Amino acid sequence: MKKTILPVLLSILCFAIFSNPLGAQDITGKWHGLLEFPGMKIRFDMEVAQQNGQYKATAYSPDQTDEGIPVDEFSYANGKMDFAITNLDVQYSGTMDKGSSSIQGIFKQFGQTLPLVLSRNVLEAPEGSPEWLKARLDKQEVYITMRDGVRLFTSIYTPKDASKDHPMLMTRTPYNIEPEGPEAYSRYLSRNVKLIEEGYIFVYQDVRGRHMSEGDYMDVRPYKPNKKSKTDIDETTDTYDAIDWLVKNVAHNNGRVGVFGISYPGFYSTMSLIGAHPALKAVSPQAPVTNWFIGDDFHHNGAFALMDGFSFYSGFGRPRPKPTRSGQSGYDIPGGDNYDFFLKMGALKHATEIAFGDSILFWTELMNHPNYDDFWKARDPRPFLKNIKPAVLTVGGLFDAEDCWGAWHTYEAIEKQNPATTSNRLMMGPWSHGQWAGDAGEHLGNIHFGANTAEHYKDVELEFFNFYLKDKGNITLPEADIFITGENKWHSFDTWPPKNVTEKTLYFQPNGSITMEAPTATASFDEYVSDPMKPVPYTEDVHLHRTREYMTDDQRFAARRPDVMVYQTDALSEDMTLAGPLNADLFVSTTGTDADFVVKLIDVFPDTLSDYPKNDMNVPMAGYEMLVRGEIFRGRYRNSYEKPEAFVPGKVTEVKYELPSIAHTFKKGHRIMVQVQNSWFPLFDRNPQQMVDIYHCSNSDFQKATMRVYHEAGKASGVKVKVLGK
Repeated sequence: MKKTILPVLLSILCFAIFSNPLGAQDITGKWHGLLEFPGMKIRFDMEVAQQNGQYKATAYSPDQTDEGIPVDEFSYANGKMDFAITNLDVQYSGTMDKGSSSIQGIFKQFGQTLPLVLSRNVLEAPEGSPEWLKARLDKQEVYITMRDGVRLFTSIYTPKDASKDHPMLMTRTPYNIEPEGPEAYSRYLSRNVKLIEEGYIFVYQDVRGRHMSEGDYMDVRPYKPNKKSKTDIDETTDTYDAIDWLVKNVAHNNGRVGVFGISYPGFYSTMSLIGAHPALKAVSPQAPVTNWFIGDDFHHNGAFALMDGFSFYSGFGRPRPKPTRSGQSGYDIPGGDNYDFFLKMGALKHATEIAFGDSILFWTELMNHPNYDDFWKARDPRPFLKNIKPAVLTVGGLFDAEDCWGAWHTYEAIEKQNPATTSNRLMMGPWSHGQWAGDAGEHLGNIHFGANTAEHYKDVELEFFNFYLKDKGNITLPEADIFITGENKWHSFDTWPPKNVTEKTLYFQPNGSITMEAPTATASFDEYVSDPMKPVPYTEDVHLHRTREYMTDDQRFAARRPDVMVYQTDALSEDMTLAGPLNADLFVSTTGTDADFVVKLIDVFPDTLSDYPKNDMNVPMAGYEMLVRGEIFRGRYRNSYEKPEAFVPGKVTEVKYELPSIAHTFKKGHRIMVQVQNSWFPLFDRNPQQMVDIYHCSNSDFQKATMRVYHEAGKASGVKVKVLGK
């Protein structure tokens, strides 16, 4: 779970460079262009003059700052202009048209390639830019006092149109609402262009103990159901008190409030539902943090998410002595290879020695709570999602590496614990974490989805809030609005999982095949050695940080390893759509006393494929093995998350666990593959493969183990799936 912030890839470019003046009559003057980064448009202006027989060129980004950055190289000759800025990793190459009215070129930065056309026409401020925002909204910064006297820092953006009353949309976050000061406009606003044009008041609040707010911070602060005094506070009371102040003090509000947010702000959105303020009418938890031990962020089924936990808490977890607009930087991993870094780091206790010490409270608590005890249970809001009054729209990404689990299970908890009359809706698209708010959602890595899927999300969000906060329009949204990948179409369902599904099992067979019939062989298994000193990488490429794209990565690299078991169907004779959660059911044995198990469901593309859209990385798509869903399970928790149990060496043991829902069509001619392995590194920490305290064990505790996966009568390993009817 990370903050979802659109990267400002372009700092203002200002340069004075002298070069050969050939063609100065063509290039001189003012030029204006627009860079369209994912989720962000930035104007790029340039003025070229001739001075002392040389060029003087200056570039500007009026939507950012006035600071200048020198260009290393600049040249113009024979109608072609080139420049580079090494410290910003910027290169540009363009060609002038014959009329000297435009320059068609390519802008490159940080691995992205964008078209940039410079013309003589002055451009208006793009939607979502600071100038655009300031023309429409007024800003104020205030402190709102909570019931226990603690004041929370809040910024309020009100429409300049004061002729009517407006509803309010609130986001509460630990991620610093106003890092740039009172004159700057929040970065969160730029993703809400449609809502701004509808005339909403926007409210952003630093949660208790973070950045400019007073008080003490607590990660995923537990709900207190039995409050006895004003000092019994939690996120529900802070939200209630903030809303109460807002409706009484913000001019021209219509008395209705919505709460929304992505990731950690999604958790605060969920918490606002519990004992909601009467003015709170609509809530949209998006990729909401929900359970940090079973399915979200830092643990999946008890296995620790090493990369994310390390990188996030080495910065986010550092103490804040006093209110500040500044953030904390995390540990700077040397080199560019996280696999190599974490492998050389060794046992998990060395992470504490390297980056954390005893100064980061949550890291210490994490190390001291290895099992699913009351510490973790108290931080799960689902048991309290009862008697819900506001309308709810939960949003998530099918390929969200962080909080996909939270979106599915927040919707499910509300659905199961509230009357049928409760307005509870779900939207899941083909997105990585928060991608729906950040870019067009046309593709993720090498996998394309055929359209701007994020635009649909923005339309749905607008209809939802307009209906419940403005009495505008009709509510046409289905119960579950789900994008089915593979087919690449949105589908409406009355329930999730859908009613018209048939449960089937993808049974592993002795010859590495998969069929829908249980195996009949006897004494049939695959045997291999799992070595924690050579763990299976989560992706083929070398990276410094965890990628978002790994959720759809090509798995051919893993299939080639001897410690990855591969099972697959024949080429499908017709399309097959799977909709709903998956259930791994493995019969295994190990010579050790503990083991992790990773099950991956994969769409294998045909060996001949000529019509797939051009992808970004030049990966051959014929035979591509697309990860559709993968999940890890720490074997010691196979019977109970609370009471771990060792394996008996050599004894056949059943390991069953759920993988988050999918919505995917395996097309005719494709094959369904399942890979089984015992490590997924450094996405998750390594299991020593013996029953020790993983958080405090030593390097010497890690040992090889011989694993078996059984596929025989009575011990039929496989994956249970839900096949959608036609």
